[in-house]
Amino acid sequence: MGFGKLKGVKIIGVVCVLLMLLYGLVWVSPYKYLIKGVRLTYMVGESSASYLDWKGFSTRVISNNPEKKVVQPISTNIKSVVLSKDLNAMLTKTESGSYLVYGNDTLVCEKYFGPITDTTKQNSFSMAKSITTLLVQIAIQEGYINGWDDKVKKYLPWVSGAYSDSLTLRHLTTMTAGLNWDEGNASPFSIAAKAYYTDNIEGVMRTIDVVENPGAKFQYQSGSTQLLSFVLQMALQKGKNLPKFNQVSDYASEKLWKALGMESGALWSLDREGGKELGFCCLNAISRDFGKLGLLALHSGKMSGVSIIDSAFFVLAIKPYKSENYGHSFWLSGTENAVPFYYYQGLQGQYICVIPSKNMVVVRTGNGIDRVNDQLIFECVKTYVNEAIKTFGK
Repeated sequence: MGFGKLKGVKIIGVVCVLLMLLYGLVWVSPYKYLIKGVRLTYMVGESSASYLDWKGFSTRVISNNPEKKVVQPISTNIKSVVLSKDLNAMLTKTESGSYLVYGNDTLVCEKYFGPITDTTKQNSFSMAKSITTLLVQIAIQEGYINGWDDKVKKYLPWVSGAYSDSLTLRHLTTMTAGLNWDEGNASPFSIAAKAYYTDNIEGVMRTIDVVENPGAKFQYQSGSTQLLSFVLQMALQKGKNLPKFNQVSDYASEKLWKALGMESGALWSLDREGGKELGFCCLNAISRDFGKLGLLALHSGKMSGVSIIDSAFFVLAIKPYKSENYGHSFWLSGTENAVPFYYYQGLQGQYICVIPSKNMVVVRTGNGIDRVNDQLIFECVKTYVNEAIKTFGK
């Protein structure tokens, strides 16, 4: 072996040793979660979380009932549907995976793009916040929880901070909790990134204090919904004279997936194998089952005439609380759109949009958004809704 080749081998060896040392240092540091983050982003060609990255997480099954699954009526013209030029352009620009439209409880449009099909599970991201809230509402109806004004410390005595005694479940679901939590997702060192990639979500949440007066102002914080998920889990495990559910996913299976006749089982991403659900995000399901969650909301908590969620809750949920664009874990179009709608929303443009005046639901999944400045109602979601109304809302 020549001197040059030998020198090259030594350099490679030194680099490998340094990389191993760096890996070890990160592994024992507070930034251990970055290893998982890099593995699920940069190492697979992504710059941030992806709606298909759930495959890199440990998950827990949300079972449906294959014998009682319900397939919504499908329009006989669905295969010949042609999308408008503007809608096609937006779906392409935002790297869409699926686009579905329901009109009068019938699936009138169903389009899939790229690797996505009608059997592909996709990450809900923060649409799960609305789902977690629906599960808490069911738990209230069944007596596991007294009501939305229950104090969080009743269930999670470890919650801390100057204003922690005042914190209620309602503050968590309306994003008025006042936590020391900055939702910024751009930095890999943000608390949102840490919560997403951590292997100990409870450990992360135990470092978060209630630092402002709850209920005073709207501030979108994923940590609020994670606390709500913990409350739900504790309540389900300790309800007196009620069936016990060890995991939030088990409750979601019984009270939503089986009750709604979902076509496929779902998966909820966990912080680690056998760990806790990331309740603020990451319920992975097929697009048609996301559509059923939209239909549940459209019909004020009923499916096939059977009441699953108290209709009074939906009246409350879609009213502005401390923001004109946010209620009880549902986003609201407010005055920003000619035809009002409300919706489940997740990172990278996951949407289940409910348009009551048109008796319509629009589902869009994908890996991008179209945003102008700091507007809360993005241009893309307006296009998804308004173009659906033009084409199918007659």
